[in-house]
Amino acid sequence: MSAEARPVGYDAPVPDFATHYYHPDRPPFSNLSDLDDADVGKVLAALGADVRAGRSARRFGPRYLALRRATERRLRDRFVERGGLPERVSPHYFVLGQSAWFRGLYEPVAEVRLALLEVPSHLVSITFPDSVTSMGLLAEFGVEVTPRPWHGQVFRLEELPDALARYGWPNSARPTSYDGHQHDDFEHYVEVQLWSDGPLENSGPDGWKTRVTDTAAAD
Repeated sequence: MSAEARPVGYDAPVPDFATHYYHPDRPPFSNLSDLDDADVGKVLAALGADVRAGRSARRFGPRYLALRRATERRLRDRFVERGGLPERVSPHYFVLGQSAWFRGLYEPVAEVRLALLEVPSHLVSITFPDSVTSMGLLAEFGVEVTPRPWHGQVFRLEELPDALARYGWPNSARPTSYDGHQHDDFEHYVEVQLWSDGPLENSGPDGWKTRVTDTAAAD
């Protein structure tokens, strides 16, 4: 997305929840970084099969896991520098509020919503957009992105209203096609990282919900 396409300012209510999208045939919060190296190949092969079958538009190249782990190390270090107290080596990933763009990556799709007001701030970090783009390591893996003022920053939950007012909201519209999306600038959503298992284990019906949605009717 071009810099001109990003809204200037954001005066709507800040969402008080974050959403984790996933394919209903797999469990939520299945982070590749949590796997042993021996299991990664099998999981990546299964994810590739989902793409070929039309169940997912996500792409995982041969160097994806190395990029993801390097990104998570930098993200975690910067979160700690900002006063965060992570309880996991790698976080659980959400988008702020909802994202038609991310939801459309799966067919069908399920979601878990996390009530952000129920989560201690020291367990939550935020990046504009996703952390892989923001943390600035893509060029080392041969992917060029357009630098943005919000890249490289790790925000705390309490800083979110000011950050949205300053940088605006990414364009999260669902495209007509996801072909080649992995080569485009990834300015589609605000990413929320949860650095603990506790809020997921302890949440009740008011804290999060899971549902399967029809992606064709969800926009």
